[in-house]
Amino acid sequence: MLGPEAALAVLCGAVVGFVLGLIGGGGSILATPLLLAVVGLPPHQAIGTGALAVAVNAFANLVSHARAGHVRWRRAGVFALVGALGAALGSTLGKAFDGERLLALFALLMLVVGVLALRDQRAAPAEAQARPLAHELPRLVATALGVGLLSGFFGIGGGFLIVPGLLFATNLSMIEAVGSSLLSVGSFGLTAAVNYALSGLVAWGVAAEFVAGGVGGGLLGLLVARHLAARRSALRRVFAAIVLVVGVYLLIRAGRAAGWI
Repeated sequence: MLGPEAALAVLCGAVVGFVLGLIGGGGSILATPLLLAVVGLPPHQAIGTGALAVAVNAFANLVSHARAGHVRWRRAGVFALVGALGAALGSTLGKAFDGERLLALFALLMLVVGVLALRDQRAAPAEAQARPLAHELPRLVATALGVGLLSGFFGIGGGFLIVPGLLFATNLSMIEAVGSSLLSVGSFGLTAAVNYALSGLVAWGVAAEFVAGGVGGGLLGLLVARHLAARRSALRRVFAAIVLVVGVYLLIRAGRAAGWI
């Protein structure tokens, strides 16, 4: 029988997994707020634990996309390797940052994500024209470093940043960018998690419970998504509204804790 904290961790993981399965991304941005407000972890531990859970889920999803042929390994590998260096630096800076101020910045990031999620996704070609990697390398490296830095600082997988980054820096199609992004999502999250774990800021039991819930939630999300495919844009707007509301809540919470409100 699960205790109250374990049950909440599994439930929160299920919510994140469900969102990921339902709309194909964005759920990881909810991991830290749920671990903070529902499970009750302190800010830095919530970020470290959330980063580990996001990494495990990303690597699990990577297998499915790789089997479907959606992963372009050379570009994905370059982005993941360079971005992981940025994530290591970003997570080191994040640990040194005051917890409540870091939370306030995280809330602002959530507001940005919510606004971006409300916008229509731009169309991308089903297939990309072949182009040498060397022509894309400078832009790919610069983009990966910047995205990795942000992902590590906030302890998130950063898929909502990585996919646009890959589309900007390469000629990958949308489905290839989504599949290839998962290598970076997992690598960035794992890099941040290891950095936080070295400082004792990962709740291992909670992370395991969160991941377990995420597996079940993800399967349910995929099942529901098949029946609601025509309403995907409406579902994305609902997700955006949730992210905006949670972002405002976290901003107010951080403001009160810091004495700004």
